[in-house]
Amino acid sequence: MNKKIGLVADDGWLEPYESDILQRYNYFQDRLQAIVDQYGSLRDFASGDLYFGLNYDKKQKGWWYREWAPAADGLSLVGDFNHWDPLHHPLTQDETGIWGIFIPDKSEFPLHHGELLKVKVQNAFNERDRIPAYIKRAVQDTETYDFKGQIWNPKKVFKWTDKNFDPVTITDPLIYECHVGMAQEKEGVGTYVEFADEVLPRIAALGYNCLQMMAVQEHPYYGSFGYHVSNFFAPTSRFGTPEDLKYLIDKAHGMGIAVIMDAVYSHAVKNIAEGLNDFDGSENQYFHKGGRGYHTGWDSKLFDYNRTEVLQFLLSNVRYWMEEFHFDGFRFDGVTSMLYHHHGEGVAFDHYDKYFKDMVDWDAICFLQLANTLIHEIKPGAISIAEDMSGMPGMCRKVEEGGIGFDYRLGMGIPDYWIKTLKHKADEEWDIHEMWNVLINRRYKEKTIAYAESHDQALVGDKTLAFWLMDKEMYWHMSKDDTNPIIDRGMALHKMLRLFTAALGGEGYLTFIGNEFGHPEWIDFPREGNGWSYQYARRQWSLVDNPDLKYKALNDFDSAMIHLLKEYQLLSSLPAQQLNMDAANRIIIFERNNLIFVFNFSTDQSIADYKFFAHREGSFELVLDSDAEQFGGHGRCDAEVIHHTLEVEDRPQLSIYTPCRTVQVLSWIPAKRV
Repeated sequence: MNKKIGLVADDGWLEPYESDILQRYNYFQDRLQAIVDQYGSLRDFASGDLYFGLNYDKKQKGWWYREWAPAADGLSLVGDFNHWDPLHHPLTQDETGIWGIFIPDKSEFPLHHGELLKVKVQNAFNERDRIPAYIKRAVQDTETYDFKGQIWNPKKVFKWTDKNFDPVTITDPLIYECHVGMAQEKEGVGTYVEFADEVLPRIAALGYNCLQMMAVQEHPYYGSFGYHVSNFFAPTSRFGTPEDLKYLIDKAHGMGIAVIMDAVYSHAVKNIAEGLNDFDGSENQYFHKGGRGYHTGWDSKLFDYNRTEVLQFLLSNVRYWMEEFHFDGFRFDGVTSMLYHHHGEGVAFDHYDKYFKDMVDWDAICFLQLANTLIHEIKPGAISIAEDMSGMPGMCRKVEEGGIGFDYRLGMGIPDYWIKTLKHKADEEWDIHEMWNVLINRRYKEKTIAYAESHDQALVGDKTLAFWLMDKEMYWHMSKDDTNPIIDRGMALHKMLRLFTAALGGEGYLTFIGNEFGHPEWIDFPREGNGWSYQYARRQWSLVDNPDLKYKALNDFDSAMIHLLKEYQLLSSLPAQQLNMDAANRIIIFERNNLIFVFNFSTDQSIADYKFFAHREGSFELVLDSDAEQFGGHGRCDAEVIHHTLEVEDRPQLSIYTPCRTVQVLSWIPAKRV
């Protein structure tokens, strides 16, 4: 009998689909081999930006500009350098459909750093000024909002200082998701440098070891959160220069923080003026033609992953961000939409046929497999994360095992569950068995990034956990000397839900900027409906910096929680072991890596001398207590007390005091320390 591929060997339910899994793996191998045969290696293939777009030739002393536009009848480079006259710099086309031109430094119209430009594209139907597809910097006119490409070749080359940083050392990813533009308290757009100097130290102090950056790829509409990308190779100029972004990443690396980019390869903005849509006039150059090339839910264009040139464009983009900006990995947005022709809309993934038989896009899967192969070839310790809500088997298994090659998937069901629970159930109706099952529900050998909330839960139309728990009371009762039952409940559960999620829900943990201290408001970017205001597109750090407010207590608990997860390497340890489930008192007790977590979700039952069987005999000390006064609690537990097991029914038993709405974490003490 032939040896089963790894994915099938670990899941008997996949045996009927082994041929499908092998077929998609063989499809990947054939595509990779064809690339290697033609280009020499996957990495060489993914170097399209070194040929296409604008590239300076030091030997010939001039600029090459090349563009793939097979259906165009003519291209001309126009800009400040030639007074926007298309007659000066027409491109010529070779037999493969590639257009190109070389502009020497000694020519009549040389290119200079900082000059604006576009390419005029002509076809049988129209003539349009476009931004070069591989442009590495685009800037927006603040008055007309018009985007133009910009020549970027500063004399001062950025000097990296991060040669000793390697993300392979991060085995327990603790991810701080951020948006640079809204990271300042001012009502305006923050910058890369401001973030590096003012926010990174906060993140490092909290203990997070990964920074996940949103809205890095250039996008025409600020309010899109960066998900309608127009210029894939250009870091958004709203936040500063490319060197400013490098400064931020270099500084993060100096603090031991890996930097992950929230990358959008699932779709692109439909705008013709700024983006790739209908670039050469064929309608299906980078995207599928007709309905298949349009996402109705997102109002955006969908890539044709089967075309070699599109594959090269996207894979080159992956390599570019890692090599040029030293990114340590990616969070791939909208993976579910990529995997299936139906994009996951209105589909219940209730049968394995949905993953392997029904409307699966093999070309998209192949692209993801190639991308993950490339990512880990460039940087073996890189982190790749899939945003997939379908639960595709093998998403986070190695490609050679029949998987798609990601390192982690986002546990998207967890925040949805918490919001649903807070919206529809009274505290007394919470089902501890359901809570346990939701948090441990993940595929064998596939790692999950758990999170209680991300940017999705903070947008207008929803509420953050803090706002669901405390709502308008946060505006009036967050002073330390103000006793309020709603705030008291909200703060207690805010701490409990985050630690319950982090300790039980996966092999990584994520939070969104400001949510660690219970930022009181939603996110609403400037738009016509709010008078183009930045009031809700910022972070109010003054709240957490004020020692007289309770936000600091939530922040301090988050820091203590993160440092605990790191110190005990909890997320890379074996999954949690259930020790006690007490539905009557709503108490959940479990062990993970010799830490015992005692969650008391009761609204009013504080129990003295609560007995339960431990996972091992010995002595235990309290290492984290959500009820500690420094975390805004009531200080009902004595941190100096050492708990010793007693042998009961030939098993080690512990007895503790567990106050209502608290979590206590106990650590086993080696015998030599007792």
